[in-house]
Amino acid sequence: MRFLTLTVILLSCFSCSTKKQQNIEDKGEIFHTFYSVKYQYTHSLKEEIDAELLRFDNSLNVFNPSSVISKVNNNEAVVLDTFFINVFNRAQQVSALSDGLFDITISPMINAWGFGFKNMEHITPETIDSLRQLVGYDKIRLKDGYVEKENPKVQINASAIAKGYAVDVIAGLLDRHEIKNYMVEIGGEIRTKGLSPKGRCWNVGISMPMGKDIFEYGKEQAVVSLCNKAMATSGNYRNYYVKDGKKYAHTIDPTTGYPSAKSTLSATVIADDCMTADAYATAFMLADTSQVRQMAEKEAIDYMLVIGSGDSDYITLKSSRFSEYEYR
Repeated sequence: MRFLTLTVILLSCFSCSTKKQQNIEDKGEIFHTFYSVKYQYTHSLKEEIDAELLRFDNSLNVFNPSSVISKVNNNEAVVLDTFFINVFNRAQQVSALSDGLFDITISPMINAWGFGFKNMEHITPETIDSLRQLVGYDKIRLKDGYVEKENPKVQINASAIAKGYAVDVIAGLLDRHEIKNYMVEIGGEIRTKGLSPKGRCWNVGISMPMGKDIFEYGKEQAVVSLCNKAMATSGNYRNYYVKDGKKYAHTIDPTTGYPSAKSTLSATVIADDCMTADAYATAFMLADTSQVRQMAEKEAIDYMLVIGSGDSDYITLKSSRFSEYEYR
């Protein structure tokens, strides 16, 4: 009987270990956008994915009043979790390297100008001077396990980096299950590992800016092949203004408090992790081309910029290695 029981157990274990892997895609909604996780495994991990994203939401969602970041903004006593600490530290590093072009304290300036600069007529130099007292990555720091603010009214919004980190978090979950092939996407931010079901790198399209022909909405500026890389794109091709015949994206420069004079319409960054790609895609929207090159070299990342050159025209500027990722 003991031998029979052992045989049954062994056969059961063998059956588990040889269970056929399948191509799975789990979808859902998080941070007011959608996620898609494609991977090869024996069963769906959607419950674990959703649970991990819920933990993340409870840490870094500024619209969640009970989240860690909301309590920090309200100057409440709160224990900082790993999600918050990792994002905060990386954000400060990118801020320093970008000379403040990336800044998670910029929200007061964005709110003052309003979506699409609808409050432009009400902005005065005095308004900007007042807001500058509340904006600046040097006005916040981690000390003894809590956030120390130079002014208690300083607010933190990590939306320009947190979505990319959420992609990394889900990638980490898949890694813990020893999954060798996957692509994680949250709101257009992507991280890949291994190969797609077609047995090659994961192909990802980058949207083309809007031109005179409305049908360009569905076209792609480029298609890149990603293996063990992450990618993020910042910018809104269809949300820009034209001044003196030149296109400008709706982007506020945290170092000045005014709309950026740069005509960059979008920045796509390829990096080893999505948090880095996400943060630098934002910084590159505000940097001049020499600054972009310097930052990219220091971080060993690649990029493609779409720069408006007229009412309906644009040019692209790529790092020297970006072409290596382009699908042919």
